[in-house]
Amino acid sequence: MTYTYRTKGVCSMQIQFDLEAGIVKNVQFMGGCSGNTQGVAKLAEGREAKELVALLEGIKCGFKSTSCPDQLAQAIKEAL
Repeated sequence: MTYTYRTKGVCSMQIQFDLEAGIVKNVQFMGGCSGNTQGVAKLAEGREAKELVALLEGIKCGFKSTSCPDQLAQAIKEAL
């Protein structure tokens, strides 16, 4: 199933991904720092959703209280 998440507090505006049997696939960030978001998306590909939440949740970007990786964790938690 494809999920769309509107981000909060980061440069990217939205995250889309598929969740199939607990596995995250096809992660796409709309906006944000292109190299970083592409890297996070590739690293997330094929991993278990719960593993990604544990790895990414709580990461901050500079002085912000969140980051694009943290927002992906929030999106996955919401999807689960």
